[in-house]
Amino acid sequence: MIIVIIAGGSGTRLWPLSIPKFPKHLLKINNDDRSLLQLTYDRAKKLTDKIYVVSEESHIKHVKEQLSELTDNSFIIEPGRRGTANCIVAAIEYIGRNHDSDETIASIHADHYIRDGEGFYHTFKIADQIAKSEQRIVLVGVEPDYPATGFGYIEKGKLFSEEPYVYNVASFKEKPDNQTAREYLNKGTYLWNCGYFVGTLGTFISSMEKYSTGLFNNYQLLKNSSKESYQKSYLSFESEAIDYALIEKISNLLVIPASFDWMDLGSYSDLHKAIGSDQLGNHIQGQVEIESVENSFIENFENKPVAVIGLNNVVVINTESGILVARKDLSQKVGEVSKRIEN
Repeated sequence: MIIVIIAGGSGTRLWPLSIPKFPKHLLKINNDDRSLLQLTYDRAKKLTDKIYVVSEESHIKHVKEQLSELTDNSFIIEPGRRGTANCIVAAIEYIGRNHDSDETIASIHADHYIRDGEGFYHTFKIADQIAKSEQRIVLVGVEPDYPATGFGYIEKGKLFSEEPYVYNVASFKEKPDNQTAREYLNKGTYLWNCGYFVGTLGTFISSMEKYSTGLFNNYQLLKNSSKESYQKSYLSFESEAIDYALIEKISNLLVIPASFDWMDLGSYSDLHKAIGSDQLGNHIQGQVEIESVENSFIENFENKPVAVIGLNNVVVINTESGILVARKDLSQKVGEVSKRIEN
């Protein structure tokens, strides 16, 4: 198995902890001495020693520093952000130069928070076996435990295999409203779409050729580009998400329910859940003084003290890149605001 770690991202949703030049996957959380990227790499190493990391030019220096045991040949550098679709195309083209078409590729994300490494290993070993034997792309979906409106959903179809449990994919659903998300949760036939998929190199190439002419043309263009023309070719691509550009167009997908815990950490509310709280529901880090504060996430990385008094359900972050003060239940709006600041 070949693992492709997608380590892109614009660093907006957890601003100012993360910024474009130092995105979320480079952060260390929960008092861990390993970043999200490094923890992802640790999980990948349990599966294979064939690991490639796709990252964008603006922060590749930090990525290489954090994964110093990898050689330069293990890094695929995007000249600029062109969405997950072209990120995958670049990986497939690069891997195709050195690997056989019947080898499986598993695409995973560097910024997901997963604690159950054994469950992760078990799930992806099954996906690897099924992808090889069936010559089909296999998705990994997460059983929802609350009515999330920030994720897409995969609807399970007919059972393909009882041992292990593998399903045909019936449909994809866009990010739902709260009522629809509750219906999905109650039905029990929907999984969160976390963007994990496994297939042989040959299956990915033939799927692009059949279902996505645009991506296949991009693949061919990169394949035929010289070192001098590669950057110009890549930057000419339209930014696209792999789900819309390819995966959701394929008619014979399979899906495996994940045997591991999973968090996307797409907001400070998510980050607070992952890190945990004291008896008042607070997470405090740095030089911080509080009085009558509950259910809040407060971190200070500067030398000047921060004081918070009489507030509930807030996020306060102080870094050299900026200061954030927000209601925690509105922290999903941080990305929109940070983009305005960066511009």
